Amino acid sequence: MSFEEYKNVWVYIETNKGDAKNVGLELLNPARGLADFHKENVIALVIGYKTEAAVKKAFAYGADEVYVVDDEVFDEYSTDAYVKAIVDTVNLYKPSALLIGATNNGRDMGPRISCRLQTGLTADCTQLGIDEESGNVAWTRPAFGGNLMATILCPNHRPQIGTVRPGVFKKNEPVEGKTGNVTNITDKVKIAPADVRTKLIEFIKEEGAETVNLEEADIIVSGGRGVKGPEGFSVIRDLADAIGGVVGASRAAVDSGWIPHAHQVGQTGKTVGPKIYIACGISGAIQHRAGMSSSECIIAINKDPEAPMFDIADYGIVGDLFEVCPALAAEIRKLKAQ
Repeated sequence: MSFEEYKNVWVYIETNKGDAKNVGLELLNPARGLADFHKENVIALVIGYKTEAAVKKAFAYGADEVYVVDDEVFDEYSTDAYVKAIVDTVNLYKPSALLIGATNNGRDMGPRISCRLQTGLTADCTQLGIDEESGNVAWTRPAFGGNLMATILCPNHRPQIGTVRPGVFKKNEPVEGKTGNVTNITDKVKIAPADVRTKLIEFIKEEGAETVNLEEADIIVSGGRGVKGPEGFSVIRDLADAIGGVVGASRAAVDSGWIPHAHQVGQTGKTVGPKIYIACGISGAIQHRAGMSSSECIIAINKDPEAPMFDIADYGIVGDLFEVCPALAAEIRKLKAQ
């Protein structure tokens, strides 16, 4: 089957109030390798309202060109509007591959887009590559509960589409002031009122919910089964406050009801890549490591010297987290005071 009319690697840049979310900027990194293999361009698809900031960042972090759909109807995310905009745009310009962040919105859109385009979708990818024999994108994702990794190809349909977890790839170093060709295609993507079947009435913040943004955090302090209960997270929070980080958790702690799911790191939680990841009382099951192994520096604190987390840690402390964490927090505060 010939796919000559399908060219270039596209990255969907998810926006929030006109600015780019990190996940789209991260995906410009692997997109470069995929595009270079076929001597193609990396094109950022920016959809939103008042998106000038997102367009600038797309160029700074590696896009060769940017296609823009900018209209007030895209100010807040709507499944109907966003899916139609992407499907119409793909049908017009026929990219070879489309990378989408596996955020709540991306996971909502991805299957609908692939279904309407009658192509495949590989969801929740943690690695991207090229099958050199066929030239297809090699999408790798965890399978069978994270016990093995499956590599999936889409040889018979285009575009090749995948959703990729936030935090898996590092952003390129930004090139400030970089520009390129911007194609405004808003007029080619007409969204009629009848196309949008839902309307956002009001945002209501969940009562008692904590604000946590694990994917964009530079420092994460996570607690696991070793914290022994919800009250045990007080020492985790104290250390996170002292070091300027946010609180994460293992699935065991979340499943036990000790902390909300928004804090979960791992196979069924968030994939993160902070500068520092401190794992407190977390044994290091493969499902958890799949979500944080790309951290720049991993520090493990555990009473069990045989805990698997020590196998991937840069630094390890064998000890009781209820003694180690307060001591670390105190020393950090002392250093800051100096």
